[in-house]
Amino acid sequence: MKREIIITSDGSTTIHLPEWNEHYHSKHGAIQEAYHVFIKHGLETVSKNELSILEIGFGTGLNAFITFLEAQKRGLKIQYTGVEAYPVPEEEVTQLNYVPELKAKAFSEIFQKIHATEWEEECVIAPSFTLEKKQLFFHEIEQENKFDLIYFDAFGARVQPELWTEDIFILMYKALKEKGRLVTYSAKGSVRRAMQAVGFEVERLPGPPGKREMLRALKHLH
Repeated sequence: MKREIIITSDGSTTIHLPEWNEHYHSKHGAIQEAYHVFIKHGLETVSKNELSILEIGFGTGLNAFITFLEAQKRGLKIQYTGVEAYPVPEEEVTQLNYVPELKAKAFSEIFQKIHATEWEEECVIAPSFTLEKKQLFFHEIEQENKFDLIYFDAFGARVQPELWTEDIFILMYKALKEKGRLVTYSAKGSVRRAMQAVGFEVERLPGPPGKREMLRALKHLH
């Protein structure tokens, strides 16, 4: 499938798949979207200094990198697991402009390390940040009661509806600790209903630029 690197509205890059008319991040601003959905409505709402995060759709590594930057600022210790069925090739990673756009030149080696570390191995990226990348299909996730927060950043339901089903959200519910939460850019009614059907308490929140709403799901043991 053809892939191209494009510049989004905030100046940051993303990968575009023309055949699907799908982007890895919002064309209205890759960095803006990532901060709004995953940091503002995800990371910032967890009141713990040590936490475990699962990312569904590791992709370009942008969410992992901004989480690392925020952890540095806030003195957090993070264990980060990124799941990706089709890792982004190195020649595309080198064309992503997140380091300069985030004014994070001091951490450019960290961004490289995030991509260079071996898959299926837990790696210490920095003293307060460990990363394990798993090459898996999302339905193969088997962890239980492990994560405080899930970044659900799969391709949209329009192109991959099978990633947004009750079956997948059952696995997400199991993977979270009690009072854990899942955040996603999606606000589709079918997605919200699938989350509620497996036991999540779901709230609609204002979306990032170009999107009216997004969803956050909380796990309460009933």
